[in-house]
Amino acid sequence: IDFATLTGAARVALGIELPALFSNTETLIPMLLKASSSSPSLEEKGVGIDDPFWPMPLWEGYRDRITKSSKIADLRNVPSDNGLGGAITAALYLNEFVTKKEQQQQVPWVHLDVYGLDKDS
Repeated sequence: IDFATLTGAARVALGIELPALFSNTETLIPMLLKASSSSPSLEEKGVGIDDPFWPMPLWEGYRDRITKSSKIADLRNVPSDNGLGGAITAALYLNEFVTKKEQQQQVPWVHLDVYGLDKDS
């Protein structure tokens, strides 16, 4: 699990109170959703949790924007096109570094884009 302030795109899409969550595996998302909200047993003890987030797509259709758009590099951290979908392409960029290349195996990974959480800005 990584937390980063990669782009303003997630903030534009979701606002200042809801961080974007990206994952390369669907199995981790329900566990994190459950952990981020209060349970009845915690509320009975006077402990509440209110750390919402919103699952966003790690849309493979945008991968070419970071892997095929450079004449000199294998990977671009910023696509050269219009910049739309910036939170997704930033998450795809990070996802490139959580693959065991020698085995071509994905490591289960979650990225929380937390740029939008500063309520005073």
